[in-house]
Amino acid sequence: MTIDEYLTLCDRALDGYAACVRELGDTHVNSPLTGVEGSNSAFALVAHVVGVMGRWGRTVNRGIVVPRDRDAEFTATGTVQQALELLEMGRARLHEDARAGDSAAPPANPPTGRDRGSHALRGPAYATQGAVLLHVYEELSQHLGQLEVTRDVLLAPD
Repeated sequence: MTIDEYLTLCDRALDGYAACVRELGDTHVNSPLTGVEGSNSAFALVAHVVGVMGRWGRTVNRGIVVPRDRDAEFTATGTVQQALELLEMGRARLHEDARAGDSAAPPANPPTGRDRGSHALRGPAYATQGAVLLHVYEELSQHLGQLEVTRDVLLAPD
């Protein structure tokens, strides 16, 4: 897979986030699902995936430290416009990071046991920058599905 192919897939996912956020509007962008323990709002999911892209694409792969408060991502709130701006910043940074890296090279700052919320943090799963980028896409896809369900439930007719 080329970097352009990879980024096209990531862009499709990010476009999906933007579409969901727009559909929810400012009325629902900060609304988690009522009665669903651990449900996240659309804005929180945007904040989280932007944090994921920065942590894994930049800090892990390139060694450029991006400060991150993972717990705060899930309580973040804002407007649709702010969510769209976050997405565009994250997209631009991901494009830069993916193009600057070497998919066959090891990450500059390999993940450790401190990287909560990730699976199989050591070993071949994250042995290369390309594998780390695949993890970013995995997170984008997983949380896009979560966001689409959230949108569908919040906008469902009574």
